[in-house]
Amino acid sequence: MKADPKLRICYVSLMTKLLEEAIERVKALPEPDQDVAAEFLLGFADSDRMRYRISDKQLREVEIAKDEARHGKFASQADMDSLWRRSGQ
Repeated sequence: MKADPKLRICYVSLMTKLLEEAIERVKALPEPDQDVAAEFLLGFADSDRMRYRISDKQLREVEIAKDEARHGKFASQADMDSLWRRSGQ
């Protein structure tokens, strides 16, 4: 069944160009990846649907990471190379 072109125009006009571009890119992904993107968008748009919640510990870790980033505390290239070697990458 083909969608009514007038409905598409209305639908597209309500989106920002960036959102429209993102949806077009997601359409090109394999179906399982499209489902992941859809779950994310639905969770973002409807907080009651959110399935992913972070624990208080995870929230503290995020705050620590943000603080470290604000202070320029990043891993060196040598640290990252070592990490990748240890993880088999």
